[in-house]
Amino acid sequence: MTARAAARPIGTVTRGTTNPNRLRRMDRWIVATHGAELRRADEALAVDLGYGAAPWTAVELLARLRTVAPRACVVGVEIEPARVAAARPYEREGLVFRHGGFEIPVPQRPSLIRAANVLRQYDEARVAEVWARLCGRLAPATDLSRGGLLVEGTCDEIGRRHVWVALGPEGPRTVTFAARLGSLERPSDLAERLPKALIHRNVPGEPVHTFLRDFDRAWAAAAPYASYGARQRWIRAVRELTADWPVVDGPARWRQGEVTVEWGALAPLG
Repeated sequence: MTARAAARPIGTVTRGTTNPNRLRRMDRWIVATHGAELRRADEALAVDLGYGAAPWTAVELLARLRTVAPRACVVGVEIEPARVAAARPYEREGLVFRHGGFEIPVPQRPSLIRAANVLRQYDEARVAEVWARLCGRLAPATDLSRGGLLVEGTCDEIGRRHVWVALGPEGPRTVTFAARLGSLERPSDLAERLPKALIHRNVPGEPVHTFLRDFDRAWAAAAPYASYGARQRWIRAVRELTADWPVVDGPARWRQGEVTVEWGALAPLG
């Protein structure tokens, strides 16, 4: 293998669809749940992997992370060279853009890798391989830290509906469902935004299908709370879910239109 071939980025070019503020729900969750880790890091490096045809999501990620970790820096990584060239004028202190892929072309191990709408276009069979590669690039766990965080998931074009998996150096930890509640008829509307690891598993007999079925039932049972607004109905439905599912967050996150569940409860069978 030649040196040139060895340096070729790992991955394939995606459609590059992006919009300003598209990833606000994911960013808000990262700031709330991983902000303390970023603040403690000697070098709080975050990677926006596959930011797309325009650099908006990387620019926004830096601004949001710095509300909790003022020393945070962001590297936007794209496999399409033309997108990197187009993003370069937006570089500033704490924000740079690099050509690359799943190898994550940065010198140190990141405290955060965000990969939104990247694996959607890959085969399900490749997910475990990509996850392992990316988790292997994260900052390792120590006595004082759980290590870096990989957030991988999917959202709609304007960021109303998200589902993402959070992974540490050891592998997957949780799955988060997040939505603008006024856009939902029922929680299972989020099924169309399941990440690649789960979207083909939304069939009878698979845990994620059972979870969404139970969520819809809890939502229906919470209908009387709709008179107080969709947020109160969501909170009541999630509280009902906690009787049978390992929900790991609480009302402060539920009020944001979120719920986070242990990965092991939703992981595909087999």
